[in-house]
Amino acid sequence: MPGRIPKEFIDELLLRVDIVEVIDARVPLKKAGKDYKACCPFHDEKTPSFTVSPAKQFYHCFGCGAHGTAIGFLMEYEHQSFPEAVEELAGRVGLQLPRESLVSSEKTEASANLFRVLEDAARYYRSQLRAHAPAIEYLKRRGISGEIAAAFGLGYAPDGWDHLVRVLGKEAPQRELLIQAGLAVRKEGGGCYDRFRDRVMFPIHDYRGRIIGFGGRVIGKGEPKYLNSPETPLFHKGKELYGLYRARDAIRSAGRVIVVEGYMDVVGLAQFGIDNAVATLGTATTREHLERLFRFAQEVVFCFDGDRAGREAAWRALEAALPILHEGRQISFAFLPEGEDPDSLVRVEGAQALQDRLGSGLSLPEYFFQTLGAKVDLGRLDGRARLVELATPLLSKMPAGAFQQMMLDRLADISRIPSTAAAERKTAAGPSSRDFRRNYAGPKPPPSVVRVAAALLVQNPALIAEIDDPELLGEADLPGMEVFQKIVQLLREQPRLNTAALIEHFRESEHEPVLARLATWSHSSLAQDVRAEFQGALSQLRLKAIETVTDRLVQKGKVFGLSEAEKTELNRLLTAKQEIRQTAPTH
Repeated sequence: MPGRIPKEFIDELLLRVDIVEVIDARVPLKKAGKDYKACCPFHDEKTPSFTVSPAKQFYHCFGCGAHGTAIGFLMEYEHQSFPEAVEELAGRVGLQLPRESLVSSEKTEASANLFRVLEDAARYYRSQLRAHAPAIEYLKRRGISGEIAAAFGLGYAPDGWDHLVRVLGKEAPQRELLIQAGLAVRKEGGGCYDRFRDRVMFPIHDYRGRIIGFGGRVIGKGEPKYLNSPETPLFHKGKELYGLYRARDAIRSAGRVIVVEGYMDVVGLAQFGIDNAVATLGTATTREHLERLFRFAQEVVFCFDGDRAGREAAWRALEAALPILHEGRQISFAFLPEGEDPDSLVRVEGAQALQDRLGSGLSLPEYFFQTLGAKVDLGRLDGRARLVELATPLLSKMPAGAFQQMMLDRLADISRIPSTAAAERKTAAGPSSRDFRRNYAGPKPPPSVVRVAAALLVQNPALIAEIDDPELLGEADLPGMEVFQKIVQLLREQPRLNTAALIEHFRESEHEPVLARLATWSHSSLAQDVRAEFQGALSQLRLKAIETVTDRLVQKGKVFGLSEAEKTELNRLLTAKQEIRQTAPTH
């Protein structure tokens, strides 16, 4: 199928890649016995529960349950697509991607051309900035140094209708490419003209540092003040954040990210050494924005104007955040004096004063109840009831847990209707009687022999050499045998697979979660002599399979009789059954 990456390539890739090196480059690991550990990058914790196994080439967090291969880690941590993760790992180990796979969007000819024309446009805008004194003077008036302008790749789109088109769109296919990249606008009567004119240009990068679009700030009079690239195959405003690629390391180091409203705010803060700021691209903060930011830091601070528009933007951000506020994630809102923005205020007060403002902003709970409380009269009974009506639907969107319960408790305190919090807690967060029985019903039964055999095989794929009778084992009528048989079949066909490659074969299938659990399952039987344990489990499976087949033959013999071949087979199986019982230990 065109566009698919061959499974054989994935297998070879995961045999060559070292997941420890991949993760350690992003999350420093420490040796812990045969494995490596770190605090999980996917949730907030103080005691390391994130484990990376070089033997399995697999990671697992015992705190939040995150797990996967090197491919899965890049997809989760770097927000890469599957093809993009494969491409990065292949480059790391020197593997050439199959030409026929068309690995990722940038590998398609159209997308590669879009990236190229955007880079060409960025170079053109930078050259124009150097040649236009008014644009340079504008940046100087805004306090932007040449070093910062260069660091952010700032440029200038000259005034006029077709400067860029005449340089990069001399032929019809080139002009079409400019339109697709959002750099030019199609005319009704044919042809096109520059989208950006007389504007300081801010290139927008994706997570890999590739230019995917632009923002333009008008220098003189004109509307709109800020103009962004339109939606294109590469650029999606609801997913991207200006400055994130450059700010990633600073965000991780600071432990928090500052979200501001404009490009100039990000650049201006960087001028004063505040490098952990990003901006949304002319759109409201989305859940995707926040999920991306929480990958880099557990604290997000929104720094908005204190006017009506700023507070409306803050409330929309709060609503987007509620469904993803797991424990450990924090959001604050710092509202600036009217008429000020981060860029202007940092120049008046200095970096430390602005940092102090950010640190003393309203926490999400404070802002939540302050905003809703201002809409009702808390001195009246019906006003407090109205507060409950306004708050409850919003709080129900939060993940069940301690934070949601504390918000409900706070609502109960303010409204003086404690039964509300109790009822909400019961429905939203309280354990059911079934949960109680599951957790406290006494010691757990021993694991099934199929689970033990499957886990041993997933964690030690070389054990496939111990299986010489897969057809017989398939006769065992036991829960889980379907998955076990699929693992056996795959490893018999490709015995070189390691744990990571084995699991990747089942990506996006119904069996993927099962294999992931088997790969991370810890049990005493898995820590012993794995070969002996596996042989013991196989003996039990063979016994079950033999019993199933012999019962079937005996029943057939009673009704229809057996052929000579069937009689011979029945005797052989009965003898094998007796030998297994005499030599194999029972589990």
